[in-house]
Amino acid sequence: MSATISLQDKVAIVTGASRGIGEAIARCFADNGAKVILAARKIEGLTAVADSINAGGGIAHPIAAHTGREADCAALVEAAVAKFGKVDVLVNNAATNPYFGPMVDVDEGAWDKTFEVNVKGYFWMTREVVKHLRSREAPGSIVHVASVAGLVASPLQGVYAMTKAAILSMTKTLAYELAANKIRVNAIAPGFVDTRFAAAVLKNEALLEEVMRITPMKRYAQPEEIAGGALYLASDSASYLTGHTLVIDGGMTIT
Repeated sequence: MSATISLQDKVAIVTGASRGIGEAIARCFADNGAKVILAARKIEGLTAVADSINAGGGIAHPIAAHTGREADCAALVEAAVAKFGKVDVLVNNAATNPYFGPMVDVDEGAWDKTFEVNVKGYFWMTREVVKHLRSREAPGSIVHVASVAGLVASPLQGVYAMTKAAILSMTKTLAYELAANKIRVNAIAPGFVDTRFAAAVLKNEALLEEVMRITPMKRYAQPEEIAGGALYLASDSASYLTGHTLVIDGGMTIT
């Protein structure tokens, strides 16, 4: 088998693809041969990314979907199959973090919203893609974008961190249960990445100083530096890898 990492002839769904890590993964996948379905709640941002990918010679199609709603997840997979004939790869990346502060002070609305999108959404999307893959008796790859927040104590982001820890557990159990179907399930745990999502930390001088203190590489990542990990996990080059969490954090969790 060639060691070249490629998604040629693969169809991938990437959620949360209108910006940040999701956009970077979608662009990386398209650059490496995949036909990519871009999903997020708002079509405008998706359309701009899709137009850019298509103008550069890739193949991408935008579909608006709120992955915090089970019906939207089913409709998204159905639309992807209608557009490109199949789905081979799913990247669960869409997430939310509406509350930043002490964990015990979170209100029920923020708690429910965080779990709805970050946990239920990942599960619902996975289940719909698994149904499709099983109907085709086809192998597949599912990549969950988690976070180092699910591995370590995460002050001021406690509920978000709980959802990411849940994703890491979900990854292992699904990998075990789906191995017989030749469906691999892996996760990525990024450290701090320069996205709008991380702005509450990275734009706060005191918090950024602490991030730099605990990160051996003394910097935060760019979204493109996370995309390569997703590409590897999605590709056939990782054909014997399942149930794994790939930590991409500049060394933060080794200290």
